[in-house]
Amino acid sequence: MSLESTDLAYAIFEKYYSDNHPARNILLMHSRLVRNKALEIADKHPELNANQQFLSEAAMLHDVGIFLTNAPEIGCHGEYPYICHGYLGREILEKEGLPHHALVCERHTGTGLTAEEIRKQKLPLPHRDMVPISIEEQIICFADTFFSKGIELEREKTPDEVKQTLKKYGTDKVEKFSQWCTIFL
Repeated sequence: MSLESTDLAYAIFEKYYSDNHPARNILLMHSRLVRNKALEIADKHPELNANQQFLSEAAMLHDVGIFLTNAPEIGCHGEYPYICHGYLGREILEKEGLPHHALVCERHTGTGLTAEEIRKQKLPLPHRDMVPISIEEQIICFADTFFSKGIELEREKTPDEVKQTLKKYGTDKVEKFSQWCTIFL
């Protein structure tokens, strides 16, 4: 990880999360864990040709939109449901001139959401596909599934624990995660 990638993420955090924002420390810890896991995957699999600079930056910024959501258990008191943090993060990073990083924000929820799922489940999200496409988006999405922002913030879940969590969202989510396990682990 280069200092430059850290500087970019921290400049964004400084702009949107004051030193005393209750979610700041949770966000920073979670983002570092996801970034480290993502970079570990990229190091282990050079054949994937993942852009490590981008991976580091985007992993640090993937949850930048959480402050706009109502998730008091992690210090967020915004007006939107938590599930909106991805597309809200996309809007923030697009305004910051980071369109590719912005797509990581929008596409990292679970194993991704299709427009059809959003409509069927009546989710409060724009009706468009929010599925990771690039290898970097997929790695970050995968790495993110191993860490929560809750009380066990620093504990990495096992693949079986992640599968159990994803099961409630459908067998297709578990299948996608299992495919990623084959590629990334």
